[in-house]
Amino acid sequence: MMHTIVVGAGIAGITAARLLHAAGQRVVVLEARDRIGGRIRTDRTAGFSVDRGASWIHGLTGNPLTGLVSALGMETREFTVGSFQAGGRPIADYDESQRLLDEDATRQWTADVDTADELFQLTIAASGHDESYADAAERTLAATGWEPERTERVRAFYRHRTEEQCGAEVEQVAAHALDEDTIEGDEVIFPGGYDVLPRTLAEGLDIRLGMTVTAISRSATGVRVDTEHESFDAAHVIVTVPLGVLKAGAIEFTPALPDAVAGPIARLGMGVFNKVFLQFPSRFWQDDVYAIRQHGRAGVPWHSWYDVSVVSGKPMLLTFAGGAWGQEIEQKTDKEVVSSVLGSLRKIYGESVPGPVAHWITRWGTDPLALGSYSYVAVGSSHDDHDALAEPVDGVLHFAGEATCGHEPATVHGALQSGHRAAERILGSPISLAELTRGLNPSNGRLR
Repeated sequence: MMHTIVVGAGIAGITAARLLHAAGQRVVVLEARDRIGGRIRTDRTAGFSVDRGASWIHGLTGNPLTGLVSALGMETREFTVGSFQAGGRPIADYDESQRLLDEDATRQWTADVDTADELFQLTIAASGHDESYADAAERTLAATGWEPERTERVRAFYRHRTEEQCGAEVEQVAAHALDEDTIEGDEVIFPGGYDVLPRTLAEGLDIRLGMTVTAISRSATGVRVDTEHESFDAAHVIVTVPLGVLKAGAIEFTPALPDAVAGPIARLGMGVFNKVFLQFPSRFWQDDVYAIRQHGRAGVPWHSWYDVSVVSGKPMLLTFAGGAWGQEIEQKTDKEVVSSVLGSLRKIYGESVPGPVAHWITRWGTDPLALGSYSYVAVGSSHDDHDALAEPVDGVLHFAGEATCGHEPATVHGALQSGHRAAERILGSPISLAELTRGLNPSNGRLR
C-alpha cells in the first residue's frame, strides 16, 4: 500500500506530492485532465504564451513563489495592476462620456478611492459575517456626502473589484471578504507561460492523467480512492480539486464528511471569472499604459482592458468578465463575445478600432473539472471557513488548494502554501519548501 494519494495535479497537489516524495514517501497523483496544472493553463497554439488561467504573482514581497520562480529560472515581467487597483501605474481612465481624464481628474479619482477605502475599513470592522460588501459599500459612500457622479464612480469601482477579485457580484460577497487582500510589492507575469512552474515541479513524480476520482472511503487504517476504472489504497489522501467540484458533490465521501468540513464547503462561494484576449493587427491605444478603464455606469459590461503585448510581442488586450456577466458570456458564441467587447472599445476609440486577428475566451464556470475560477468569502461565511476546510478528517483525509488557505485564497501562492501544509501534517514534521527545487535544473522560462 502506498503512503499518500494526491487527487489533482494543480499547484497544490504537485507541491504536496513533491515534498512527500522528497521525504521518501511513495506518492501517486491522480489527475482527471489530460494535462497537469489545473487552473494554471498556458495556451501556446499561436506560437506564444496565453495564460488562460492564473497569470500573475500577486505581490513579490514575502511571497514563496518569488524565490521559487527565481530558482527555476522563469522569465518574468513587472505588471503591477493584476489586482484591481484605482492607480499605482499608468492607466488611461475615461469618464462616463468616454472623455480621457486629465492629470488633475485622475489624481482626484485615485484620491477619492483612497478616501473611501479608509472609511470602508471602519465600516467593515463594524460589520458581521451576514453583511454583504454591497451593504457596507453603500454605508461608506453615504458617509462621504459626495455628489452622485463622484459616488457612482466609486460604487462601480467596488462592484468591479468584487467581480475581479472574487468572481462574484458585490451583493454575494461578504463585507469581510477582502480583508486579507493585501498586495505587498510589485506584481509580475510570465512571457514564457505560468505552466512552466507546475510542469517543472512535476518532473519525476508519478502522475496519472485521465483518472477521474469518483469516490473516497476512509477507515482507521487508511483510505480507498476509486476512479472510473481503478481503485487505489493508501494511508492518506490529499484532495486538491477546486471548491466548485466539492460543492457539486462530484466525489462521494464515505463516511460522509463531518460538519466541520462540509459546512465550509457549503458556505464558501465559488466565483466565475473569465478572460477575453484580443490580438489586433495594429495598436490603436496609448503607449506606455498598463490598462484602459471605463468609469461609472458606462463600464457595463466591459470596463477594463489590460495591455499584455509584452507577453506575445503582438498588439494584445486582455479584458475580464466576472460574476453574473462571467457566467453569461459562457452561454454566448465567441463571435458574440468578441463583438460585445469591440462595441465597448469603439465607444472609447471610435469606429476605426480594427477587428482582432485572433482571440482567446475562457469558460471556467462550465468546465466540469473546475466549475468556477476560484473561491471567495460569501455572505454568511468567513476566512476561518477556508482554514477549517483544510482540517484533517480522521487523520487520513486532507484537503488542499487555494480554497483552503484563509490568508491567501484565490491565489497560486495560497495553493502552494496549502500543499506545503498538507505535506507537513502527513509527515508530522516540518519540511522546507527548498525541497521543491532540489535536483531540478533552471528552465530559463521555457519547457524543455
